[in-house]
Amino acid sequence: MSEKLKYTRNEAWELLNEFNKEPFHIRHAVTVEGVMRYFADSLGYGDEVDLWGIVGLLHDLDFEMYPDQHCIKSQEIMRERGLDERIIHGTASHGYGLTVDIMPEHEMEKVLYATDELTGLIGAVAIMRPSKSVQDLELKSVKKKFKTANFAAGCSREVINNGAEMLGWTLDELIEKTILAMRSCESEYEKY
Repeated sequence: MSEKLKYTRNEAWELLNEFNKEPFHIRHAVTVEGVMRYFADSLGYGDEVDLWGIVGLLHDLDFEMYPDQHCIKSQEIMRERGLDERIIHGTASHGYGLTVDIMPEHEMEKVLYATDELTGLIGAVAIMRPSKSVQDLELKSVKKKFKTANFAAGCSREVINNGAEMLGWTLDELIEKTILAMRSCESEYEKY
């Protein structure tokens, strides 16, 4: 997978902003981008940090304008623009079992699948804290809210659990690593 990527972060940013106007969606995209870049580096894919980041940035490209065609319309948009199939497959696979039957295969895709919903849950826990930050957030706080079904109800616990299983990690490992990933990029997504 280490073939040179012919698509830049700036191009991805322009595409994201063409289809997304809501600050919440932009912030989520930047959060997942940072998390993906962190995991690329920490899991030994340092030469693919840009690819992982772009996949994170564009993973919900179609969600704001085409929520009923999520992970379907984005493939069409990206192919029309000539994006790399690794980006297209990578972004689409996070809808596996929900909107598409494209299974996450590469570790990058499994990380996206596992962390997309989890970043929302962790973010929701963080904003309830006095610091409103992930910098002092602990695993136990997230686990407590994870078990509360009506807290951040839009964040699928089933998808998060399935993602941990796909990666061969415990739920605790996935949460701890994702907290660290979010700490690493909080200053970036806090701008939005």
